[in-house]
Amino acid sequence: MLVKRIGKVKVLEDAIQELCSSEDFSAALNTHVGIAHTRWATHGVPSELNSHPQRSDLDNSFVVVHNGIITNYKDVKTLLEKRGYVFESDTDTEVIAKLVHHLWTQNPSYTFRELVEQTIQQLEGAFAVAFKSKEFPGECVASRRGSPLLVGIKTKTCLATDHIPILYAKEHRPHGHSKQQSMLSVTSTESLAEFMPLDDTEVEYFFSSDASAIIEHTNRVVYLEDDDVAAVKAGALSIHRLKRSLNDAHAREITTLKTEIQQIMKGNYDYFMLKEIFEQPESVVNTMRGRVKFESQDVLLGGIKQYIPDIKRCRRIMLIGCGTSYHSAVATRQLLEELTEIAVIVELASDFLDRATPIFRDDVCFFISQSGETADTLLAMRYCKQRGALVVGITNTVGSSISRETHCGIHINAGPEIGVASTKAYTSQFISLVMFALVMSDDSLSIQSRRQEIIKGLCKLGDQIKKVLELDAKIHDLAKELYLHKSLLIMGRGYNYATCLEGALKIKELAYMHSEGILAGELKHGPLALVDDKMPVLMIVLRDPVYTKCMNALQQVTSRQGRPIIICEEGDEETKAFSSRSLEIPRTVDCLQGILTVIPMQLLSYHIAVLRGCDVDCPRNLAKSVTVE
Repeated sequence: MLVKRIGKVKVLEDAIQELCSSEDFSAALNTHVGIAHTRWATHGVPSELNSHPQRSDLDNSFVVVHNGIITNYKDVKTLLEKRGYVFESDTDTEVIAKLVHHLWTQNPSYTFRELVEQTIQQLEGAFAVAFKSKEFPGECVASRRGSPLLVGIKTKTCLATDHIPILYAKEHRPHGHSKQQSMLSVTSTESLAEFMPLDDTEVEYFFSSDASAIIEHTNRVVYLEDDDVAAVKAGALSIHRLKRSLNDAHAREITTLKTEIQQIMKGNYDYFMLKEIFEQPESVVNTMRGRVKFESQDVLLGGIKQYIPDIKRCRRIMLIGCGTSYHSAVATRQLLEELTEIAVIVELASDFLDRATPIFRDDVCFFISQSGETADTLLAMRYCKQRGALVVGITNTVGSSISRETHCGIHINAGPEIGVASTKAYTSQFISLVMFALVMSDDSLSIQSRRQEIIKGLCKLGDQIKKVLELDAKIHDLAKELYLHKSLLIMGRGYNYATCLEGALKIKELAYMHSEGILAGELKHGPLALVDDKMPVLMIVLRDPVYTKCMNALQQVTSRQGRPIIICEEGDEETKAFSSRSLEIPRTVDCLQGILTVIPMQLLSYHIAVLRGCDVDCPRNLAKSVTVE
């Protein structure tokens, strides 16, 4: 049985059974190729016309599914329209289907794989694509550039090899063509080797953008690199590249996933996000497991161990990410500066690229991404790598582009995260950066007492998170008071400023409600004008080095008829006296407070979203892995 899939789509066996009689069903399965895709539209409104697959013509000669964005689609579309093609959708994807059809009409002797190779050479942007054609029955060809794509392999027996060899093409191009001619007039490629079939007559292949989509079928996958072309024909898988570079591997390794199907099921929870919030007592411990030795108070990060001497000699450390990953960098910047005594700069990846930020060979750049495929972060990583900086990845996905292309890195071990809004990945990223700070300061005598205090705090963290999760019912009651409001201000400073940013982001993501994270020190520079008896204000006021300053901000709010909701430490009656409602969290080391204060914000955003009737796991207009700039 041969089935293909891209995206989180179920295998289409039910549809096949409807189309085939029972006596023909087995034979049909032997040659079946199916493609489907779930995505939100980058071009055009979500509609049946704009949905995938997109087709080349009314006869569906070629169909394609696509994850990503084609930046030169207008140029390609203009050229194709001049050759008589009529477009029926608003998508950028439709140009791919019509382009491959045009190349086939001009070069009917080409193989399906050659047509796809020539097609992707004309495309600019980010894409993971899978092609199917009536002209090439029983075949499927897929490729990627910038967007993630893997191939799952399912067999009843062991595979004959742990690697799929890379096949290269010898290219013969005519010279002197104009740009327009070169886009639509191409020449054949000659493979230097034949397909490498697997030693199994019953084999299934799954093209997918995420391993969690296929784990229920197989745990053996091949991660494709940019410009790989994977072709399946007659039960054989081959991987091709047009050009050979010095750093090319000779084969793509077949990786065995360790994820279990139970890990990506909701269990007794209504939503994946709620399950992932309540998994945090275990996920933070998993992030530290085997790395933090509480008895000897040592910290070991094997993924970056050999690079630590180089990092200690660097000019500056740059933490680069987007969204929630950026907030984890903000949350730990102060501790990194304290323990490393190196300048630490935090950057949003998109802004970093827009400014063409100067990078030096003695910089160390950390790239933080849950998926390891975030487009802006990935482009920023390549930008820094080209300029000679040491690039370090912090990801939750083994085999992702960032984990493969960085010099070294830290896998956060948070486990699969299905909900679009990141929760446990944030706290695990936070812990990973704290561990890095501890590693960097292990030989500094003056900081040993501080290191020991932090390690003791890490040891208690799992139990303290469980205690914070017990506030769920109280937070639900609080959400009932807030969900009809149009806005929510969240204020704090010091180590808890990042919690304000992350909490506001979660409320915007999930509840579609305006929320703003405000640095309490900036209150008098504008935000105080928003405060009155009708504006909900949530403040984080803990007994840390900025407690007095936070109390000043709190009193400014109450003096303007504000009725603040306060997150404070257990038993802090003095602070609670200024609040209309309060949430009490356990006391911990100041630099770890952000892990305990963000969990009430995660729960609050979840409950507000549910009360407002929003889809918690799949917020509108958002995607889990942001592979489009």
